[in-house]
Amino acid sequence: MKLAMNALIKYLCGLVLMGALLFVPAGTLAWGRGWLLMSLLFVPMLALGLVLFLKAPELLRKRLNSREGETAQKKVVGLAAMVFLLGFIAAGLDFRFGWTHVPGWIVAIASVLFLASYGMYAEVMRENAYLSRTVEVQAEQKVIDTGLYGIVRHPMYAASVLMFMSMPLVLGSWVSLLVFLVYPILIVMRIRNEEQVLLAGLEGYAAYREKVKYSLIPFIW
Repeated sequence: MKLAMNALIKYLCGLVLMGALLFVPAGTLAWGRGWLLMSLLFVPMLALGLVLFLKAPELLRKRLNSREGETAQKKVVGLAAMVFLLGFIAAGLDFRFGWTHVPGWIVAIASVLFLASYGMYAEVMRENAYLSRTVEVQAEQKVIDTGLYGIVRHPMYAASVLMFMSMPLVLGSWVSLLVFLVYPILIVMRIRNEEQVLLAGLEGYAAYREKVKYSLIPFIW
């Protein structure tokens, strides 16, 4: 019950915060693309949360924990939070004042990519029971090298980059996209620090790193 209440409270807080960041700067609730993103984000999130609660409550508990122990990671998380705040506020202001226009077909493609990133996210959680929101090596943790982990070493971050780069396009804002372009840079910083932690504390990770060459994007990096 405690886990359920914790998950529900965080879900509702996220829902309210996201709505405020979008619709207050927009100056209206009559913003279709704002509601589109809210639906794409929070409907699958609720479904995924229910599945985790019923099938993998321990993994849900790990995903709810966001307290970073690594100093470098705390800085990255703080900067990422600023990017999200500024990016969503910029999208709302862009809609309010009509600074830029994104064609409907781009919004449609971005919506599909957003849902695809959710699919990747779910698949990664299915493959990796050790998945946590914080950078750490857990007791009895083993290297996962199957599925998406056989393509890139950090498929969760790949999914997050796809998700957050598609968000401003779903909202129809080029201005917001410019803000969110900082996010992949922060993910690269996070990965570099995380790799050091895993190399030092996770048995077999060095061999896995030699086997799977790419960190985030196949054939690029």
